Amino acid sequence: MMQRRELLASLAAWPALGLLSACAVAPPRGTGDLGLVIERARGSVVLVDTTQRTVLGRVDGLGDLSHASVVFSRDGLHAYVFGRDGGLSKVDLLQRRLVARVMQAGNSIGGAISADGTLVAAQNYTPGGVKVFDARTLTLLADIPAEYGADKPSRVVGLVDLPGRRFAFSLFDADAIWIADLSDIRRPQITRLPGIGRQPYDALVTPDGRHYIAGLFGEDGLALVDLWAETPVARRILGGYGRGEQALPVYKMPHLRGWAVAGRRAYLPAIGRHEVLVVDTATWAEVGRIPVAGQPVFVMARPDGRQVWVNFAVPDYDRVQVIDTPGQRVIRTLEPGKAVLHMEFTPRGEAVWISCRDDDRVRVIDTGGFTTLAMLDVQAPSGIFFTSRAARMGF
Repeated sequence: MMQRRELLASLAAWPALGLLSACAVAPPRGTGDLGLVIERARGSVVLVDTTQRTVLGRVDGLGDLSHASVVFSRDGLHAYVFGRDGGLSKVDLLQRRLVARVMQAGNSIGGAISADGTLVAAQNYTPGGVKVFDARTLTLLADIPAEYGADKPSRVVGLVDLPGRRFAFSLFDADAIWIADLSDIRRPQITRLPGIGRQPYDALVTPDGRHYIAGLFGEDGLALVDLWAETPVARRILGGYGRGEQALPVYKMPHLRGWAVAGRRAYLPAIGRHEVLVVDTATWAEVGRIPVAGQPVFVMARPDGRQVWVNFAVPDYDRVQVIDTPGQRVIRTLEPGKAVLHMEFTPRGEAVWISCRDDDRVRVIDTGGFTTLAMLDVQAPSGIFFTSRAARMGF
């Protein structure tokens, strides 16, 4: 009789043991080592695992992603994808599905999320201006027209998040920088800085949130704003760095959103030149130039600042060069694939992921030995965005 009871008790425990075993095999996972790669030609994003270096899935139906960018919620669960067609999409990374989407403009080139994670802001070309949405529902909360002169709309570029519920952005057509304080979302407070230089085309905020720097396409130099000043003003820096003795054609506008700040130095792409400018972040004076293989597009610092990686516009966009920051020189030239469009470092910088659009491939490279760690099949990849951006200002 006792043996029978023991046998029945043992059998009754099997389902529970099976459930525990299944949970051990597939526990709930976090999002800290996830990321998205834009598939620009098919309007989709690919979810990747940066630890296993694998593709986990795909989310379709995101519209025109020819100039798409991504920001993440504070918990790394949701990605906000800004499409060129003005679409703003919210993607759940763990469920791998589109949870909300709004068509908020006719032509858009990116956005940002507030420091507290409650507001998502989109910068627009058509009709211009900035629109601000509830991060949970994508409900429109504020519309900031970027008008100047006789109510003329300006294209907006260089939108970044600042400490607090604030954003800074540049008006390409109005030659201005605006700072928007959205502490009271019903009454946005706008600080307008006019006459900052001709045609600001992109911008960055330094890692400490103090300085906003806008590149100028219409003239030599950049515009700098000290955001800690009681009354912020814009001043010119790097005036006259030049585009060469003769005006050079610009094949692709440089991008400044790579946070190329390493220690006390910033590394910036020179428009139309085959050079990276080196700037002292204490004085904002030029302290050097590093010759590179072509016209730089992205100049990105590895998280520890020891290296700066550079990719290029056509006809040199099959190459990537690595700058050693202590030596201030190029130490390696790589040819990872055709049409390199973007790079993204893993959170601690041991590897870099590189999109090679015309090879339909993402290549993962060890930043220490420069060996290839993995190659992933992705259709026409462009931007690469990891959830570690959720904890970084200006990303």
